[in-house]
Amino acid sequence: MGEDKILPLAAMEKLLKKCGAPRVSEDAKEEMKEVLEQYGELIGQKAVKIALHSGRKTVKAGDIKLAEK
Repeated sequence: MGEDKILPLAAMEKLLKKCGAPRVSEDAKEEMKEVLEQYGELIGQKAVKIALHSGRKTVKAGDIKLAEK
């Protein structure tokens, strides 16, 4: 995926702290970012296919929900 700046590292720290982590290392933030971006891309690809199959160009929230299942 490279160095695409899609999700900020600060958001990864915030998310992990919300889950109860008192401290979060830089490599943990980087890994969380990578995992979430990969998962998000997979869901996005499925959602686009669902929208196109439905005869739409616009991806809707329902497509995302369906793709996640």
